[in-house]
Amino acid sequence: MTVIVLTNCPAGLRGFLTRWLLEISAGVFIGNPSARIRDLLWAEVQEYAGQGRALLAHTTNNEQGFTFRTHDHRWHPIDHEGLTLIRRPKDASAVSVVVGPKKGWSHASKRRRFGKG
Repeated sequence: MTVIVLTNCPAGLRGFLTRWLLEISAGVFIGNPSARIRDLLWAEVQEYAGQGRALLAHTTNNEQGFTFRTHDHRWHPIDHEGLTLIRRPKDASAVSVVVGPKKGWSHASKRRRFGKG
């Protein structure tokens, strides 16, 4: 089983892949080509993807039962003790800044202390 996912790729590339694979949703192709055809398809995807991104997942004989490759993706596969995992880069917006407590009394403690309420 082979799955190719295209994002922001030329329509001609999508048309090319429909010769060998079935497009089940926009940009999602599945099929069962031989390993040689799969590698040739992936080479074409890498060459003609342009500014787009691509992901290839296919079955293989390993512990997970599948492997995948990426093209111009921010997430990259890495090998961790025989398992393929995805490494996601940290976004600057996702990094939380730890801010210490504010100086002085809270509004609630001021009300309790001074009886204003």
